Amino acid sequence: MKKLKKDLEAISKTLNGLVQKVQQLQEQIGEETKPTKKPKAKAVKKKAVKKAPVKKVAVKKAPVKKAVPKKATQATAVDTVFTIIKRYKKGIDTAALMEKTGYNQRKISNLVFKLRKQGKIKSVDKGVYVKA
Repeated sequence: MKKLKKDLEAISKTLNGLVQKVQQLQEQIGEETKPTKKPKAKAVKKKAVKKAPVKKVAVKKAPVKKAVPKKATQATAVDTVFTIIKRYKKGIDTAALMEKTGYNQRKISNLVFKLRKQGKIKSVDKGVYVKA
């Protein structure tokens, strides 16, 4: 509480200083200033802030525009590996996948793991995969 009281007093002092500076600036400009009351340094209680209800506003619809053709998105690495595996009925091994895709051993094994988890491919032999 003591620290809060000291903080409030410090804030009130700086506010008073700012008020005086504003009054001086207004006098220099030539405007009349009204004397303001000094703020009292009382303990301020925080009040719960209620959010205002959201008002619904009628929005005008924009005129219908022609459909813009979407840009072709690049296939993901998983998709490319899966399409290659789908082509081979007898199965394809990891060395052939590395050669066709250009990915390294680790990336191929990670992609094959994902596809096996999804149930899209299955393992025929060690390192040989076919469509499930």
